[in-house]
Amino acid sequence: MRGDAARGRAAHTSGLRAEALAALFLQLKGYRILARRMKTRAGEIDLVVRRGRSLVFVEVKARSDLEAAAEALQMRQRARLARAAELFVGARPALMDLDMRFDLVLVAPRRWPRHLPDAWRP
Repeated sequence: MRGDAARGRAAHTSGLRAEALAALFLQLKGYRILARRMKTRAGEIDLVVRRGRSLVFVEVKARSDLEAAAEALQMRQRARLARAAELFVGARPALMDLDMRFDLVLVAPRRWPRHLPDAWRP
């Protein structure tokens, strides 16, 4: 049991680091961070960012390599993120006219993050 708790804490810390790195990476690309770890009734959105007329919901995946990170986003997670995005925008009418999309940022040790714009559509 103790090992499971330690692995859970390590995974949580790794996830926080990956999200911070992804946020910095996106800021360097000209995105403005609107929310981090945004909790809704449908679930959590890692990052909500904006650049120009684009409102972007970002899922961050950290794994041992970028290919494993790319494969980590499941269909049920995509559906959950779409519902969470609807709730986020529904509570902020000023954002409803923006173009919305879902991006993926992949993070792996000793590699630059990989940003996949418009990674999927609900």
